[in-house]
Amino acid sequence: MAENENRTVRRELKTRHLSMIALGGSIGTGLFVASGSAISSAGPGGALVAYAAIGIMVYFLMTSLGEMATYMPLTGSFAAYSTKFVDPALGFAMGWNYWFNWAITLAVDVSTAALVMQFWLPHVPAWIFSMIALAIIFTINALSVRSFGETEYWMSIIKVVTVLVFLVIGTLTIFGIMGGHATGFSNLTYKKAPFVGGVPALLSVFVVAGFSFQGTELIGIEAGESETPETSIPKAIRQVFWRILLFYILAIFVIACIIPYTSHDLLGSSASDIAISPFTLVFRRAGLAAAASVMNAVILTSVISSANSGMYASTRMLYSLANEGYAASFFGKTNKRGIPMASLLGTTIVGLLTFMTSIFGPKIYMYLVAASGLTGFIAWLGIAISHYRFRRAFIKQGHKVSELRYHAAWFPVGPILALVLGIVVIVGQDLKSFAQLDLQAILVTYMSVPLFLILWSYYKIRHHTHMIPLDKVDLTPRTVGESYDPADAVKQEPENTK
Repeated sequence: MAENENRTVRRELKTRHLSMIALGGSIGTGLFVASGSAISSAGPGGALVAYAAIGIMVYFLMTSLGEMATYMPLTGSFAAYSTKFVDPALGFAMGWNYWFNWAITLAVDVSTAALVMQFWLPHVPAWIFSMIALAIIFTINALSVRSFGETEYWMSIIKVVTVLVFLVIGTLTIFGIMGGHATGFSNLTYKKAPFVGGVPALLSVFVVAGFSFQGTELIGIEAGESETPETSIPKAIRQVFWRILLFYILAIFVIACIIPYTSHDLLGSSASDIAISPFTLVFRRAGLAAAASVMNAVILTSVISSANSGMYASTRMLYSLANEGYAASFFGKTNKRGIPMASLLGTTIVGLLTFMTSIFGPKIYMYLVAASGLTGFIAWLGIAISHYRFRRAFIKQGHKVSELRYHAAWFPVGPILALVLGIVVIVGQDLKSFAQLDLQAILVTYMSVPLFLILWSYYKIRHHTHMIPLDKVDLTPRTVGESYDPADAVKQEPENTK
């Protein structure tokens, strides 16, 4: 019993945690800041189409993940599913790539938190704020699973309330009730609007929208620590899709109505310049003088929330990799509170070292960030492929879809559409560099793709793995938080007793 307790994570995340975490995970600097550059690049129509399309793709991915997670809620989520339903080599590459992505993202977020704090305290060295942020995040994750869930829940509420207040004030500004005069809808067709820049501009906004929605897949990792995954995951997915689409589409619509796409402030929108967040611009347009400080506080919450989620996700992925035999076994142990402390410490050290390179070696830091850039999209492709194989294996082995606790929408259209859109987004990251044959820019942008292929090839060549035949896929349901051994990936045939 003691050993089992040492190896299993606690089931402490409630339905309200999962719903709000998945929702809040997709509301961050991508909406608060980068949405402005999306409107300036492709016009209001292009931004709306891109965010709507990526939102639909993410919905299909979440339903795919939900179907697998309710049937088999494993800690390690989609990396474990890649091992089980496709090929252990894919699971190995997916797991390490995703861990690396969030460990680097953790360092990026603590650096960004320092930039945000310097808005108020410009003379304090940035590294002090970063160290404080990292210490807070480590403590939250070290206390208990529930402390992580509660922290994310309340930070997500702050972000959601901000968006709701923004929508109300923005609507009042459009009709002239606030801000002095009505802006109406004229900016939607101003000059070349609603669509600007053609297909290349639209494709570039697909990339921005894709980064904005990254983090929704965390619901699959959190399934391993949910008290009731069979009910909480489907409920969270149903709620999150409509809320995300509603928040993003309405928010971008309000911004586009009030601020013309030609605004130089929108052209300069970036995560490092909080003062020209489109939310800040709209609040100022409505006559709210303290808009910049309020939005700075909200964006600080978003950055800390992202870092907190990154710490949780990478810790659980490393824990899962250890239990699958892909990492040192001591990373697969938990303490009495159900926290994989070795994995937490290992992730924190990598995040700290990465952050230190931002001080002593900016070029190294840039390459590390670039190497993790596309990993989230690669994870999405893995989810789509795993679900397609899972459902086909399920039917092939004589099961009926009615046996599943949750059914993914529009199979096989959903995973196939998500797969195609995911590839389009990855390829379209920086087409301009290919046109100009800028090899350095291509390397920086697409570095995570060859790194993924190297990991996949290494495991495949060393262990001689193959794609698992559909009739050999092991579909044995497993318990919440249970680890998975890749040696069990192929269903064992009964021995011949004759």
